[in-house]
Amino acid sequence: MPKVLVSDSIDRVGIDILSQVAQVDVKTGLPPEELVKIIPEYDALMIRSGTRVTQEIVEAGTQLKIIGRAGVGVDNVDVAAATRQGIVVVNSPQGNTIAAAEHAVAMMLALSRHIPEANTSVKSGKWERKKFIGVEVYKKTLGIVGLGKIGSHVAAAAKAMGMKLLAYDPFISQERAEQLGCRLVDLDLLLRESDYITLHMPKTKETYHLIDAEALSQMKPSARIVNCARGGIVDEVALMEALKADQIAGAAIDVYENEPLEDNSPLRELGQKIILTPHLGASTEEAQVNVAIDVAEQIRDVLLGLPARSAVNIPGLYPDALEQLKPYLQLAETLGNLVSQLAGGRVDFLDVRLQGDLATRDSKPVVVAALKGLLSQALRERVNYVNATIEAKERGIRVIETRDASVCDYTGSLHLAANGSLGSHSVTGALLGDREIRVTNIDEFPINVPPTRYMLFTLHRDMPGIIGKIGSLLGSFNVNIASMQVGRKIVRGEAVMVLSLDDPLPDGLLSEIMKVPGIRDAYTVTL
Repeated sequence: MPKVLVSDSIDRVGIDILSQVAQVDVKTGLPPEELVKIIPEYDALMIRSGTRVTQEIVEAGTQLKIIGRAGVGVDNVDVAAATRQGIVVVNSPQGNTIAAAEHAVAMMLALSRHIPEANTSVKSGKWERKKFIGVEVYKKTLGIVGLGKIGSHVAAAAKAMGMKLLAYDPFISQERAEQLGCRLVDLDLLLRESDYITLHMPKTKETYHLIDAEALSQMKPSARIVNCARGGIVDEVALMEALKADQIAGAAIDVYENEPLEDNSPLRELGQKIILTPHLGASTEEAQVNVAIDVAEQIRDVLLGLPARSAVNIPGLYPDALEQLKPYLQLAETLGNLVSQLAGGRVDFLDVRLQGDLATRDSKPVVVAALKGLLSQALRERVNYVNATIEAKERGIRVIETRDASVCDYTGSLHLAANGSLGSHSVTGALLGDREIRVTNIDEFPINVPPTRYMLFTLHRDMPGIIGKIGSLLGSFNVNIASMQVGRKIVRGEAVMVLSLDDPLPDGLLSEIMKVPGIRDAYTVTL
């Protein structure tokens, strides 16, 4: 039975889900050296923000198939190291959406009305109404930096409160922004015109210190900024200086470059100009349950051999795309495996041609699936959707991708061509209905066969008696034929025969087939 290590506190419901398929060990608060020592025993690791999964831990996890982060950010996981090892890294991009959005709105309102300080004042026996005169958010302009799921929910709440909305997000269309009631603008304009700014994006090389001294200098003196996204997006030193100089009116911060926030952090000394909370964005009862269920289900699925729906290190394989592309991924993997064996395994290049409706879809997952199939004969279980691209690059396999939406024999089809030790070969496949895979072309010869476990391909001269002789020869070796189809371009020219077999070919049979008059070449394939 697989073993799962849970190294941070998660809701019990997540452990119950994992226990359906694995032995689950809950060991929280482990020092790094202890985690390195025990991680080789485990097939999966489930964490929250407390565990830092370093390269050393990843490389020690020789059996790890998946690392699950019960939350959105994966800053505490060396995703690059996990990818090199073929380990899936998943998160829960939607589990705490509402919690994070509500906390951002709460921080904005608390900052506007001095709620934390007023609460402390009253509890200390004072009554200082004039000291805590606030400002209204009604008719103010809110600049939302990052209009994803959390930012979108903030937009809906702010719109309901009568705020005007600006948004900056280089990955969102104008149409989508307008649907949310936002005017899409560049970052500089947003900084200049907003009364409030709220941040909702991951921390990357591009977003690190996005709000720096220069950005803060563009803001209104009356503006306030809220960061419930990731520590490091705001330059904390620059923010402190801006608040001290009254360059901006206030800030509400939930996340920090170093967590926990240092005892001597200057941010603690800024009084009512700033509100500080200890990374509470996802800290609701509902969010904890949601992320635990989401990530536990993904770990369970991966251990059962199924794909994860929110893998952060599988190119283009997002939850919405996965459901739509899943049948095509199986098609691509099957065709990649098939063309690899026909070409001889040692492949120099792979030509991936997306045709018909498939040409209009996201190609990255399809290419990854094709590479996984291409390399599966050589690498077996070592290759997966995570490391297929890296493995292909290290072997010098060039990938050429083209699209041709004009092909309309099928709703969507995929053509793969590869050059290997057995020469250049190509295969084309499509889906019959929504799920059933069909191989529709071999080396430009039209056929229509479902892929099966054992297959025999022959290139032969189209002449009487060939099919009968091959059938008799297989029968003499007690190999049962499940189906047979011939593809040809002209009568009595060259043809391809595809036989689906119930049994693998015994040793020596392929060489006997090659002796049959008219047979030019023959290949066995095991899928």
